Parts: sequence; structure tokens; C-alpha cells
Amino acid sequence: MSGALHLTVTTPMALLVEEPAAKSVRAEDESGSFGILPGHTDFLTTLPASVLRWRDAGGALHFCALRSGLLTVRDGNRVAVTCREGILGDDLGALSEDVAQLRSEEADSDRRARVEQMRLHAQAVRQLMRYLRPGQTDAFAHPPQIAEGGDGAAR
Repeated sequence: MSGALHLTVTTPMALLVEEPAAKSVRAEDESGSFGILPGHTDFLTTLPASVLRWRDAGGALHFCALRSGLLTVRDGNRVAVTCREGILGDDLGALSEDVAQLRSEEADSDRRARVEQMRLHAQAVRQLMRYLRPGQTDAFAHPPQIAEGGDGAAR
């Protein structure tokens, strides 16, 4: 076990942080805020829009605002964060405002997805009801064909 954490923060387009000797990492998941020190057990959690904090080898505090992501700890000293978007900064107040904006955008996106899901569900139910109404014919239920003789009587 090493006395430092190797921290990486990546987005789909960039490596934001490569800190080979972090003293500690602090993050937040749905259950609340938590800390990681060297020797931490293997761990996996999802991160909402939040601020990641870490101390480098010199003790300086660094911040990264995250737009939801995934945090893993391996081998007691490798911490990897993957996220959709990350914003590095030294001003915690400004980053907290960025996180509030990111959370608002995520909430709006979730609402739009739920509305679309409800719309699609209602449309599917309407289609089923239309096809299941008694006495109606449609593409799935053709009326039986009646063969007629030359005199017009059904046989």
C-alpha cells in the first residue's frame, strides 16, 4: 500500500486530472459526502452533479465540478472518476454555482425524459385500445370472408 492516491478524472473528450500523489479525495454520491484515503477498499459509486475535492502532495486543495459520473477505487490507491463534463477551478463558490446549474439541467432533462416516456406509454395504450375494441375491424383482425354462390346466398 502506497501513501498516496493516483487520481484521474476523465470525460469522453479529455483527461482533466492526472494527480499521481493525491493525499485524499472527497466526493459526493446519492448517500452523501465521503472521503477516500490511501488504503481504501475497492469501491464503485455513481456521482450526481457535484464538486470533487482533492489534496495534492503539497497539501493544496483542488476542485472539479462534475456533471454526473462514476467513481472507482482499485488496489487501495487508484481513484478514477469518469464524467460527462468536468470544470476545474480553485474557487469553490463559483464551482458550487456551476454545480447548481448542472443539477438544474439534469433535473430538466429527467423531466423531459419522463414526459416523453409517459407520452409514448399513453400512445401505446391508445393503439391497443383501438385494436381491442369489440366490433371493429383493423389490420390485425380481418372479417371472415363469406363465399357466395351464383344466386347471392352464402354457402
